[in-house]
Amino acid sequence: MSTRADDDAAAGHARALLRTATRYSGPRCAALCLVSMAATGAGLLLPTALGRALDLLLAQAPATRWVLSCAALVLLLALLDAAQTVLTGTVDARSTAWLRRRLTGHVLGVGPRAADCFGSGDLVARLVGNAAEAGTTPAARAALLAALAGPVGGVVALGLIDWWLAAVFLAGAPVLTFLLRAVARDTTESAGRYQRAQGRIAAALAEAVEGVRTVRAAGTQDRETARVLGPLPELSRAGHRMWRVQGRAAAQAVAVAPLLHLGVVAVAGVLLTRDRLSVGDVLAASRYAVLATGVGVLVGRLAGLARARAAARRLGEVEAEPATAFGARPLPDGPGRLELRGVTARRGGRAVLDGVDLVVPGGTTLAVVGRSGAGKSLLAALAGRLADPDAGEVLLDGVPLRELPHDDLRRAVGYAFARPALLGGTVEQAIGLGLPSSSPGRIRKAARAALADDFVRRLPGGYATPVADAPRSGGESQRLGLARAFAHGGRLLILDDALSSLDTVTERRITDALLGDGPGTTRLLVAHRSATAACADAVAWLDGGRVRAVGRHEELWRLAEYRAVFGEPAGAVSGAET
Repeated sequence: MSTRADDDAAAGHARALLRTATRYSGPRCAALCLVSMAATGAGLLLPTALGRALDLLLAQAPATRWVLSCAALVLLLALLDAAQTVLTGTVDARSTAWLRRRLTGHVLGVGPRAADCFGSGDLVARLVGNAAEAGTTPAARAALLAALAGPVGGVVALGLIDWWLAAVFLAGAPVLTFLLRAVARDTTESAGRYQRAQGRIAAALAEAVEGVRTVRAAGTQDRETARVLGPLPELSRAGHRMWRVQGRAAAQAVAVAPLLHLGVVAVAGVLLTRDRLSVGDVLAASRYAVLATGVGVLVGRLAGLARARAAARRLGEVEAEPATAFGARPLPDGPGRLELRGVTARRGGRAVLDGVDLVVPGGTTLAVVGRSGAGKSLLAALAGRLADPDAGEVLLDGVPLRELPHDDLRRAVGYAFARPALLGGTVEQAIGLGLPSSSPGRIRKAARAALADDFVRRLPGGYATPVADAPRSGGESQRLGLARAFAHGGRLLILDDALSSLDTVTERRITDALLGDGPGTTRLLVAHRSATAACADAVAWLDGGRVRAVGRHEELWRLAEYRAVFGEPAGAVSGAET
């Protein structure tokens, strides 16, 4: 549940985002404001020109100049309207693109914690839909001044024709002001609810798509559909609420504006009978009354700004999540000694790791084993600073990871995962992801070490095959992820269950290649198989959030509880030599 401080922080970040987005398109916003004001000015001049032309025509006096002026103003209004449309679209597109780049960079800077906080589906909804809505803010603000200038200019023009006309209109101004304030307030509230419901639907849909095979295998499509669409009634209520707010505002405007217009025209008619106004003045006054009661334009502008502000608030919530901070302390030369000192990490309100102390000597291989939920993957994430501990610290060659620069840390630590994300256009680019310079020889050497070279060469385009067009099994995807880790190099290599989809023979061959990678690399393996643990120099046994024991696999295998981690029966001891 968000606190008042969290809400204030999100609102502050939202305002900062919109200010920066406006500055990003500053010249275009200024041009849009000028064009909009010019269009408003031309619109305010047109009734006067029409009235003057009418008076001259009725008096049978030469009126060519005024008729041409009216035609020129109409043409100018058409040109300015076209320019306004082009500028609005351009500013909206630029602002939306900037917001998406900014938020995408921030999400990547926050790291995996962003998905934990918001959910991947909700993040996509914010970065796509909400960014597009928030991106309309700079253009809407630039045009708002002109939207306000129209009614204000209409009232001033009525006053210049006769002060009684302005007085009649201003008598109803408080009603219009109250109407506009209610529209802005109610639209902001309902738009926020609508967008939050959208985010929940997107988050549930992303989860369902990710687990589509499980859903189909379990035959729970209908139940999952109901879960994804669960927030739909709330979405409907919020949407109907927005339309009711705008519809009520439009109805009230329809009720109030004609009365004001009728009052102005009636007073103008009285003044005409008293020879205080001409027929042309009455025509001009009628047109200015329409401009002054332009509530419909203002309602639309304010409703759009309210929706954009609600969307920006959701972007501000993401921006308020602090990005991972890095230090400036250089990483000294060293063997890759990894040390965890009193590390505690909490997830879901419980301590998954509680005061863990662990040392991995440089150049050695440590297997991390434990039952499901013991915190193996979390320890692997902390070891390479994909996550930060809630207490304690992690050191590499004596330097806390928090104090290392980003580039030094990422050059020093390589990762391979159980389900690697193969990013990049081609297979070669996916393996070389993160390398400062792509070396085909280095990439192919890494692929051979991961036993991926043979099947990559059989692809239609070999290493140049687009990743999306490269058919592969789960084990082959893991081998590409391992190849990426091998190509990365570094002094610390972390394999988070990265051998789980491989057959026994392939796993053994890759493990042999991994252990023969050279004495300069420290290896941390999250292992689920006893054969993998047996190949390591030492095993760290996690149990109950702590390191229960560290030792050789064959030594720990004598313990029945250790054997039970791998699903072995209590009496099985022969696996010590596996």
